[in-house]
Amino acid sequence: MKLKISAVLAAGAATAAIAVAVGSPPTAAAIPPVAGAPPSGPCALRGIADNVGESAATPAGFARSSGTVKALTLFVDFPDAHATVSPQARFDEFFPAATEFFRISSYGRLSYRPAPLLRWIRMPRPLTAYAIKRGDAFDPASDTGYHALSRDLVRAVDASVDFRKYDVINVLATPNAGPSATRTVLSVTFSGGDMGLRTADGVPFRNASFIWSRQTGESAYRVLNHENAHNFGLPDLYYTDGRSAPPAAGHWDLMDEDWGPDNDFLGWHKWKLGWLAADQVHCTPRHGTAAEHTLTPVSTPGGTKIVVVPTSPRSALVVEARTRGPLDPTVCRPGVLVYRVATEVASGHGPLRVVDATPHSGGCFRRNKYVDAELTDATFRPGSTYTDPESGASVSVLHTNRNGTYRIRITPART
Repeated sequence: MKLKISAVLAAGAATAAIAVAVGSPPTAAAIPPVAGAPPSGPCALRGIADNVGESAATPAGFARSSGTVKALTLFVDFPDAHATVSPQARFDEFFPAATEFFRISSYGRLSYRPAPLLRWIRMPRPLTAYAIKRGDAFDPASDTGYHALSRDLVRAVDASVDFRKYDVINVLATPNAGPSATRTVLSVTFSGGDMGLRTADGVPFRNASFIWSRQTGESAYRVLNHENAHNFGLPDLYYTDGRSAPPAAGHWDLMDEDWGPDNDFLGWHKWKLGWLAADQVHCTPRHGTAAEHTLTPVSTPGGTKIVVVPTSPRSALVVEARTRGPLDPTVCRPGVLVYRVATEVASGHGPLRVVDATPHSGGCFRRNKYVDAELTDATFRPGSTYTDPESGASVSVLHTNRNGTYRIRITPART
């Protein structure tokens, strides 16, 4: 089956500074090497099958997201934008921090190995001749844009690079090429099926992330984690359709806000990426009986991570516990997070939305302009109940255990 090509833009702040402050995520405790598992069972909802999306199963053509992932990392500059830093300095802006982020977030189930070709590859044409702009597609019929840039890049390295060895491709442009991220965020990923460009090794050029300019904040490297997550099949949670609306997930997931302080992936995404073992996901099919569950916070290895409550063949409520942790330093209201997943809603159109337990409160984390504050206190605390108005499914937070786990009661959907 031929897949559509995802041209998914980086989640980026409208305000991003020229200077980058890159740091490594805090270290975590030793992570047991327990194998994850691909989603399966009645709660592994189907949906979009030809693009990035929230469907539990990721279509063929995308990169693997667990085990060892090898990332070819290339460095490009242009006749009208010569590199002003060394390739090693540009590489160090992202690594080893991005690798460590994936290790911690995946509980050790993703070993991400960047393979840099440490030289600047001068493109044969000026950057202005490629006419790169936000939202560009990968168009084989055009002599400008990303296809033309990638074609020239492949020609430059094909003799020395065996593309068959790599799962993803990172193209790091010299930071002075194109507009500053304070004006527009160009970083983009093209993932999934054949994009109409093949290498001399006989493999398609695909699952490629292009990183431009520099993000801002304490963990600016995470634009690469966000972009590579598109290569793994995850959609954008921020709105790309031009609507003016509050954030869908805010700082609870890297696919919405990837700037400012660290933030982890949601449990549904960890399941989709194969980072959870089968017994870490509880499923409560429709018309079942109410039952209690114990949730271990997402930031802590082991234990039950999510409870999935289907509300239709293509939608579900997902419940998880979030507390402050190595990748969740901004959590100011520890508790139980509830969100809606819609597997037939396109990337950038709100396929996942967090339920706000304290609407219009203004949030509890207001110390960083790159964190949208309103959803920071979205978690439900012991003694509270949320009932989905459409399906009748409900989530009651019973109490917090001494070991930091949360006891909840789930009533499945009636309709």
